[in-house]
Amino acid sequence: MKSLVKNILVFLFIFLVIASLFSVFSEGVSKPEVIGVNNFISLVKDEQIKEVSINGNNLNVVLNSGDKKLVKKEEGESFSDLLNNFSVPSEKISKIEIKVEEESQLNVFLLSVLPFLIPFLLVAVFIYFMMKGVSGANSKAMMFGQSQAREFDNKQKNKVSFKDVAGAKEAKQELSEVVEFLKFPKKFHDLGAKIPKGVLLLGGPGTGKTLMAKAVAGEANVPFYNISGSEFVEMFVGVGASRVRSLFQKAKKNSPCIVFIDEIDAVGRRRGAGLGGSHDEREQTLNQILVEMDGFDPTVNIIVIAATNRPDVLDPALLRPGRFDRQVVVDLPDLKDRQEILDVHARKKPLSKNVDLKLIAERTPGFSGADLANVLNEGAILAARANKKSIDVEDLFEAIEKVMMGPERKSRVISEQEKKITAYHEAGHALVAHFSPNTDPVHKISIIARGQAGGYTLKLPSSDKRMYSKDYFLDEIAVLLAGHLTEKKIFGEVTTGATSDLRRATNIAKKLITDYGMSDKLGPRTFGEKEEMIFLGKEIHEQRDYSEKVAEQIDEEVFSFIDISKKRAEKILEEKNNYLEKIVEVLMEKETIEKDEFDKIVSV
Repeated sequence: MKSLVKNILVFLFIFLVIASLFSVFSEGVSKPEVIGVNNFISLVKDEQIKEVSINGNNLNVVLNSGDKKLVKKEEGESFSDLLNNFSVPSEKISKIEIKVEEESQLNVFLLSVLPFLIPFLLVAVFIYFMMKGVSGANSKAMMFGQSQAREFDNKQKNKVSFKDVAGAKEAKQELSEVVEFLKFPKKFHDLGAKIPKGVLLLGGPGTGKTLMAKAVAGEANVPFYNISGSEFVEMFVGVGASRVRSLFQKAKKNSPCIVFIDEIDAVGRRRGAGLGGSHDEREQTLNQILVEMDGFDPTVNIIVIAATNRPDVLDPALLRPGRFDRQVVVDLPDLKDRQEILDVHARKKPLSKNVDLKLIAERTPGFSGADLANVLNEGAILAARANKKSIDVEDLFEAIEKVMMGPERKSRVISEQEKKITAYHEAGHALVAHFSPNTDPVHKISIIARGQAGGYTLKLPSSDKRMYSKDYFLDEIAVLLAGHLTEKKIFGEVTTGATSDLRRATNIAKKLITDYGMSDKLGPRTFGEKEEMIFLGKEIHEQRDYSEKVAEQIDEEVFSFIDISKKRAEKILEEKNNYLEKIVEVLMEKETIEKDEFDKIVSV
C-alpha cells in the first residue's frame, strides 16, 4: 500500500513538472494580434504593410510602424488568390515585401505527435513505477527463505577476545580448544581427531554466553555468523528449514567460521510435545538443523555454537555425540570473578578514590555479569544526577539496591502508625537474622519504600556458597517469619506487609521436602516431576508421582518445618527484646541503619 501511494505521488510530480515547462515556454513567446482578412485588405490598400511572411495558412504581417499582426486565410487558398478576390491593385502589392516560409519540421512533429506522446509517456512512467514496486515485492518474497544471519567482521579494532571476558576461566579454557581447532585443524586431522561440530553454552541470563561466543570468533579470527533461534520460525511452514539451509550454505562458502545460534530453545524444544500442526514449522526447522550438522564434511571447519538458559527443554537429538557433544557451563561469577568483571566495566568510568571494587563484589553475590555492568551504569547515572565528576562508593551502594529491589520511593507518604509497624517488622527480621547461627550477616535495614517493598533488611553472605544445610534453611524461614511474629507480638495483630515473606517461607519449606530430601519422615527422595510439557498451549511444570496420602504427609511436614522455625524466631525475639526497641528507635529517627551502626546496637 505504501509503495502504491509513493508511485502515484511520483507520477503526479512528473506530470506537474511537464505541465509547468509547457506553461513557461508558452508564456515566454509573445503572440501577435490576430486580425481578420477584411482588416488585412484595408491595411494593404492604405499601404500600411511593410512585410508579409506566408507560413501555410498563416500570414505574419509586419506594419510600417513595426507592429506585428497575424492573419488566418482559408485552407487551400493562395495569397495571390486572396488579393485578387478583393481586387487589390498590383501597384499596392508591389510595395509589400512578400516572403514564403516553409513550415518547420519540428513544429510539424510537435503539433502532430506531441498530443499523443505526452499521455503515452505519462502512462508509461506510471506503469514503470508500478512494475518496479511489484518486482521489489517479488524479490523480497524470493529472499523470504534466505538466512537472516548477521556477520561480524573480526578484523575491526573493536573485536572481542578472551581478554575482554572476565571470569569464567573453565569456560574459556574449554573454548580455547575450539579456537585451536579453527586455527590449526591439520594437527588434529593428522592424528585422526574429529573437530567437534557443536558447542552448547549453558548458563543463566546475563552470564555472558553471547560475549563468550564472540570472543571465540575474535580469538580464531574467523567469520562469525550470529542469529537468534526465533528468527528461523515464521508463520509459513518450511521457511525456517529454508533459512537453515541458506545459513549453512553461506557458512560452508566462508569456512572456517563460527555459526552462533542464540536462544536455541526457541527451535530446539523437544519434538512431539504438542498436538495438531501448531509446532510443525518449529519441528521442521529443528529437523533441518540436525540434518545439516550430520552432513558436515569432516574437513569443513565449521563450528556451531549455541546458547540457552533452558537446557532441560532441548530435544535429546540435539545433545547426542556428533552434534552438540560439548556442553560448556557459563555459571554465575564467584567473588574473584565479580571483581574482575567490575574491573572490565569500570575501565572508562571515573571512580573516586574511596571506591573499592572488591567491596562492591562482596556486596553483589548472585549477580551475573550483566547485573554488575548495570550496577556500574546505574552508579554513573546517579553520580551524573548529583553533578559529580566521579562515581562515589555511595552511588554504587545505592545502585546495588536499585538493581536488586528497585528505586527508592521517598515521595511515598505513609502515616506515623504505618511507619512504626514497618520499623518493628524490619527490626524483627534483622534481630533474628543476627542471632541465628546459620544466616548471612545483616548489612542494612531501611524503612524507606523501595520497589514493591515498604521496607527491607539486606543480608549478604560473607563468602560464596554452593551447598546449604537443613539448619540454614530453617533459620532462613525463621528470619522470614520474624516480621510477622514481631507485628503480632507488639500490636496484637498482623498486617498484609508480611505476605511475600510468608509465601517465600512456605516455598522454602516445601522445597526442603520435595526437592532436597531433607525430611526425616518422608526420607531421602524427591516428589514431583519437573519435566516441562506443553499441552494445548498450557505449560505443566510439575507432574505428581506420589499419592494423595503422601501429599497429606508433605503438607504435614511443611507445617512441621514452619513450626520449628517459628519457635526459633519467637525465642530470639523474647530473649533479645531490649535490642528490638533500640533498633526501632534508630529507624524511626534515621529510617536507615548501616552494618556498622547495627553491630554496635546489638553488641551493647
